[in-house]
Amino acid sequence: MAEHTGREAVAAVWRIESARIVGALARYTGDFSLAEDLAQEAMAEALVTWPRDGVPNNPAGWLLTVGRRRAIDAFRRRSALDDRYTALAHNLGEGGAVSGSEPAEPTAAGDVLWDPDQIDDDILALMFISCHPTLSRDARVALTLRVVGGLTSDEIAKACLVPTATVQARITRAKKTLAAAKVRFEVPSAQERAARLPSVLNVVYLIFTEGSSASSGTELIRSELASEAQRLARVLARLVPNEPEAQGLLALLELTAARFPARTGPDGYPVLLAQQDRRRWDHAAIRRGRAALDSASRVGRGLGAYGLQAAIAECHAVATSVEQTAWDRIVLLYEALGRLAPSPVVDLNRAVAVSMAQGPAAALLFVDELSTAPALSGSHLLPSVRGELLIQLGRTAEARAELARAITLCGNDRERAVLSDKLAALD
Repeated sequence: MAEHTGREAVAAVWRIESARIVGALARYTGDFSLAEDLAQEAMAEALVTWPRDGVPNNPAGWLLTVGRRRAIDAFRRRSALDDRYTALAHNLGEGGAVSGSEPAEPTAAGDVLWDPDQIDDDILALMFISCHPTLSRDARVALTLRVVGGLTSDEIAKACLVPTATVQARITRAKKTLAAAKVRFEVPSAQERAARLPSVLNVVYLIFTEGSSASSGTELIRSELASEAQRLARVLARLVPNEPEAQGLLALLELTAARFPARTGPDGYPVLLAQQDRRRWDHAAIRRGRAALDSASRVGRGLGAYGLQAAIAECHAVATSVEQTAWDRIVLLYEALGRLAPSPVVDLNRAVAVSMAQGPAAALLFVDELSTAPALSGSHLLPSVRGELLIQLGRTAEARAELARAITLCGNDRERAVLSDKLAALD
């Protein structure tokens, strides 16, 4: 029992405090890659010690202390090695033998105590380093989930639907890339932060998108992945409160996640919006989302792309039914979003809103215009939307063909089951 409790405590503390610990160690050592390794070593030691000796009174402080001691050991080894290299060069120059040397003690200046007042800056620095523009998108996602989210390689692999070895390779390459680029552990300047913030927000958005509508697998929603993105968005919104898109992203994630409890039935089968029991929606999340959207409106000069999507989500959140939803407003919001962040997916969503506001015939015109969009050529979204519109127009034979195509392109088992049921209903 004690062993199980100890391991659970390690997992819980790591998930909550890992970003603070890694950040503090990175500031202490000046080496981001080393800091992450030191934090992992401290966790490994906790997995041995806590089940045996009990959970310490200050678990996060215990992990940080162990990490700092490991850092000092590393400094000593490095110092001793440097001394030996110096002695070797000296003796080789004189033709003499190599003599031993005692390891040098670390300097007092390097022994910086953990300053709680710097924690927020540390986490902010971690987020910007993990999403550094020199890294690929996959590497940014993996590194952010690892060092800021506190997820293990196995958890990240499960979330991203790739082998654990692939995740480990991505993280290793990312660390080497950051080291080669000599990326310093610091919060970027205001100008650089503004330039890199979209990348940070995009990574959090990508993580949530995959969690809220899984691209493949057996589950429609990956709750843990979506929840982790929400947590990151909350941290980011708190750290940069005057950035409207940080507030807009938080609003979007809260308002979208509020519908999760009603999006699937007891068996995990998807429940479409029209059939959802809105009493099951998380109304506390709706209040948080609307508050964040209000903040985005107040601190910015007009809503950005995430803020506009949050405003669309708010229209759904406050409506009492599909019929009572402000579809005309949603169409206008999608038009604004399309001008600000053009995308075939945005246009397709606008077509769905048009179908609700003006009827399927008007929407079909928009959908047909998207038929040649390269970004949608391999997606099930276009044929599934077109199939639904054709059903409403009574063009059953064409609808069958579109739904059959959507089924072949859909990678998620749950969504594919919904499409198959629609096709079966036509037959």
